[in-house]
Amino acid sequence: MKTLGILTLALGGLAACAQAPASFDREAGSVQTTSPFGTAVIENYLAQTDPAAARIALGQRFAAEIDSTVTFDFNSAALGPEAQAVLSRQADWIRQFPELRFSVYGHTDGVGSNGYNYNLGLRRANAVVAYLVGRGVDRGRLEALVSYGETRPVVPTEARERANRRTVTEVAGFYEGGGTHCCLNGQYAEVIFRDYVASAGTQQTLTGIQGSEVATDQ
Repeated sequence: MKTLGILTLALGGLAACAQAPASFDREAGSVQTTSPFGTAVIENYLAQTDPAAARIALGQRFAAEIDSTVTFDFNSAALGPEAQAVLSRQADWIRQFPELRFSVYGHTDGVGSNGYNYNLGLRRANAVVAYLVGRGVDRGRLEALVSYGETRPVVPTEARERANRRTVTEVAGFYEGGGTHCCLNGQYAEVIFRDYVASAGTQQTLTGIQGSEVATDQ
């Protein structure tokens, strides 16, 4: 009976361990395709095997983590305090991914002629590029400056509309070389390591499991 009781306790402890949160079953930095945990490893693999998919994935990540849009006063290409704050965050993100290049798209609202608004959209795109360069981004990585003028409004109106007076920054592709040799270098490895360490912070602290004892330092 004593042996049966010990066996019952042992099986109970194993059952409790089997019910432990999934995060206890994986090492820091392991790949999980259903969560951000291990994202750096996934992006590294994509960059080497499918650069197009890697560009799309990094573009989606940029749009998810950073506000890609800044807006302007009417008939102006001047960057206000809010726009500068957004662009500073963009610059910080862009500098962490030295293998990527970016496009800046300029837009206007529907007031004014097509020709004037095209030039105004271009001035806004140039203002954004100048600010990003001033924040340490390589000018060569901002090679595509495009003005759509009034042709692609967020809000379909010909009246004044601030949401339409904007620039949008997007991932355009890889900076140099192309193919599978463009993406992995010492700087990119630093990005992977940073994300690897950050992923460890998502692990929960094991404080105890029902049916077992966890030794802790007092």
